[in-house]
Amino acid sequence: MSFPSYFETFDAKAMLEQYPVGDEFVRRYTNMSRDELYAIQNKQFLKLMQRGWQIPFYQRLWGAKGIEAGDISGLHDISKLPVYDKSDLMASVQQFPPYGDFDGRAKGNDAAPVIFHTTSGTTGRPQPLMFGPKGREITNLLVGRMYRWMGLGRDDVVQSVYGHGMINGGHYIRESVTHYTNSLFLSAGTGIETRSMNQVNLMADFGVTCMVGFVDYIRKLADVAEAEKLFDRIKLKMIIGHLGTEDRAATEAAWHGAKAYDWYGVGDTGSIAGEGPDRNGLYVWEDAQFLEILDVDSGAAVSAGQTGDMVVTCLFKDDIAPCIRFNTHDITEERTDNNDTGMVFKRISGFKGRSDNMVKLRGINIFPHAIGSIIEGRSDLTGEYICRVTRDAAGRDDMHVTLESKGGSNKAQLSDLLRKGLGIEVSVNMVGAGETAADTQIDTRQKPIRLIDERGL
Repeated sequence: MSFPSYFETFDAKAMLEQYPVGDEFVRRYTNMSRDELYAIQNKQFLKLMQRGWQIPFYQRLWGAKGIEAGDISGLHDISKLPVYDKSDLMASVQQFPPYGDFDGRAKGNDAAPVIFHTTSGTTGRPQPLMFGPKGREITNLLVGRMYRWMGLGRDDVVQSVYGHGMINGGHYIRESVTHYTNSLFLSAGTGIETRSMNQVNLMADFGVTCMVGFVDYIRKLADVAEAEKLFDRIKLKMIIGHLGTEDRAATEAAWHGAKAYDWYGVGDTGSIAGEGPDRNGLYVWEDAQFLEILDVDSGAAVSAGQTGDMVVTCLFKDDIAPCIRFNTHDITEERTDNNDTGMVFKRISGFKGRSDNMVKLRGINIFPHAIGSIIEGRSDLTGEYICRVTRDAAGRDDMHVTLESKGGSNKAQLSDLLRKGLGIEVSVNMVGAGETAADTQIDTRQKPIRLIDERGL
C-alpha cells in the first residue's frame, strides 16, 4: 500500500527557512520591525483560518456566534472569534467519541501520519492531543531553537526529567533536543520511571551539563545529590524548566550555581515563550504564536503591564488540529520595559497562576502558586507546600497552607509572611521534609498538585 511517510508530508528545508534556528534566528528577529512581524503573522493567520473553516469543531463554535468566513479579513478581526478552552474540547470528545471533532485527519492513501498523545487525565478523562508532521516538527523546533538561544550546544549532555507514557512532554522534548541542538540526550523521565537516586548517579556518570523538566522535581533531585555526596562529580551548568513565580536563586543555589532558565507552553500549543540569554522576561515566539492577554472576567484585551488569561493562536498549526484562540487559563502580564537583546518579540513575565485554579477568599483573589515565591529562599523550608480550601457550616471559606520545614521554623512568623504576601489571613501547618509528597504527588506528576479544594463546589 502506498502512503506518505512523516518527512514526505512537508518540506523540512522550507520549514527551517520560515522558522530559523541558531544564528539566523537571532539575526532575523533582531533586525525586524513590529510592522514586518505583523505582516508575517497576518499572512499565516489567513491561511490558518482557511483550515479552521474545514474543521467541524470551529464550524460549530463560530457558527453558533453567527460568524461567517467573510467576517474575518485579517488578524485585526481575531477578537470577533470566540475563545474556547479545555472544557469545550472535552465536550467535543464526549459528543463525538473517542477523538472529538476538532482534529482534521485526512482519510485514504494520502493521509499524513498522526502523532497522538493525551493530557494526564488526573482530574478526569484525558484530552486527546493530535499533531500532524509539520505542526509537530515546528513545535519541536520552537523548543530546540529556544534551548540554543539560551546557550545549549553540541558539547552539552542533557538529562530530561519530563514524563513519558501517553503525555506529550518527555517525547517532544527528546525530539527537540535531538533534532535541533546536537546535544547528547538522556531520557531519564520522572522519579517513577527512573528512581531519584539513579537520576543523580546518571548525572555524575555521564557528565550531564543541563537538566530540563519541571523545577519542583529538579529541586528535589538536588537534595538527593547532596545526600549521596555526588556534587564533586556533578558538573551541571544549566537548568531549563518552568520557574513560575518562584525566585530562581534558591534553585540555582541548590545546584551549586547552575543557571536556571524559564519557559512556558501547554500541551495543545507547544512552547509559547521562553527566556533568552539575558534571562529578563519570556520572549513570545511571535513568528509562530499569536498571544493575547485577556481580562479574566470580561474577556477584553488588557493593557501591557496588566494581568490576564493567556489566549493563544498557533499560527503554524494548519494541518491536523488547528488551535485558534485557545484560552489556557494561565495568568501573566506583558512586560513594558526594554529588553537587552534587541529581539523584536514582546515579552511576558511568565506563569503567575491559573484563573480556573484561583481561590476567592473574602473578596480577595488568591493564586496558590504565589506561595512558592513568598517562601522561596528560606533556608528552614524545603519549598514544598500544599493548600486546602474548606467551607464551614456558616459558609465561611478558609485556606490552610501546609509547609515543609527542615526544622526550626517559626509558625507565627510564617503566618505573618503569608498574610503580607497574599493579602489575607490563612492558617499554617508545619510538617517535616517530604511529608507533603503524598498530597502533591511530586514523585509521580510532572506538575505537582498545589491546591485541594474540599468545598465540593
